[in-house]
Amino acid sequence: MQWTVYLSGEIHTDWRQQLKDGCAARELPVVFTSAVTDHPASDAAGDVLGAEEKPFWRDHKSAKVNAIRTKNLIEACDIAVVRFGEQYRQWNAAFDAGCCAAMGTPYITLHDEALIHPLKEVDAAALAWATSPEQIVEILAYVCSEH
Repeated sequence: MQWTVYLSGEIHTDWRQQLKDGCAARELPVVFTSAVTDHPASDAAGDVLGAEEKPFWRDHKSAKVNAIRTKNLIEACDIAVVRFGEQYRQWNAAFDAGCCAAMGTPYITLHDEALIHPLKEVDAAALAWATSPEQIVEILAYVCSEH
């Protein structure tokens, strides 16, 4: 079986690449999907629908266009990994985790201990909480194996 893993959240570090490299090194049957990680491109996703004077409406249109991709990729994945970093608040990642919980899509959160309290509800619905990409690779190796 090939597993599809959706990667959500923080875009300012190389955690996605660490997961991909770790899974490739172990030859795991995993395919990764993700939201658009190019921040300017994501912010401009709705620009094709016309210019807006107020930033709210530009963000609103772009969020809807981005949601087409996100909703479909979350629905199609076997597992989601939701990363919360320290530098920025990832409200979109929290929303993705909520969507996973509502749809019954298993997800794993990835964050350090400093975020335990603010993410307690998100972590409560997750099937695992990891603090490193290596732990995620270990989980994927386990769930992908044919014991």
